[in-house]
Amino acid sequence: MKHHTLKSIAALAVTVLAFGLAAGCHNDSGALPAPHEITDSTVSVLDGMSLKEYPGPKAQMLYADGHADFFCDTLGLFSVYLRPEHDRKVSAMYVQDMGAADWLHPEGHWIDATQATYVVGSKKAGAMGQTFVSFAKESDAEQFVKSEGGKLYHFNQITSDMATTDGGVVKDQNM
Repeated sequence: MKHHTLKSIAALAVTVLAFGLAAGCHNDSGALPAPHEITDSTVSVLDGMSLKEYPGPKAQMLYADGHADFFCDTLGLFSVYLRPEHDRKVSAMYVQDMGAADWLHPEGHWIDATQATYVVGSKKAGAMGQTFVSFAKESDAEQFVKSEGGKLYHFNQITSDMATTDGGVVKDQNM
């Protein structure tokens, strides 16, 4: 009986541990807070630009304290998120699925930024020029590459060096 009780306790402990680990991981059961919709007064945290007035994919970062930052371009989201000094607890990040949203007037179609496929280096300009075009389906991203150029990346492949907002301008160190 003692052996049976120890086995039961061990099985219960494994079950509880597995459940606890699964609960702490991202899942699609609604664990993420819902994205906010863009209104006429929604502006980019980086430069105050109105999100509704510009083409291309938009982004938003939701923090644990309930605050949301909006970006008129996906590049802005990455430039902030990948900064070494960024230390705020992020609850969720969303980008727009450009396989579904209208390029000139994107509304809605929010997807988890960490699950999106991105096209970097296309000839299609976003709000700030070159952008990271976000897609829910990799097949939509591949079609975009065929027509607009660029290269496919997943969220964890994008680096801070890629996410510069200086337009690729080389700074003259002699000035």
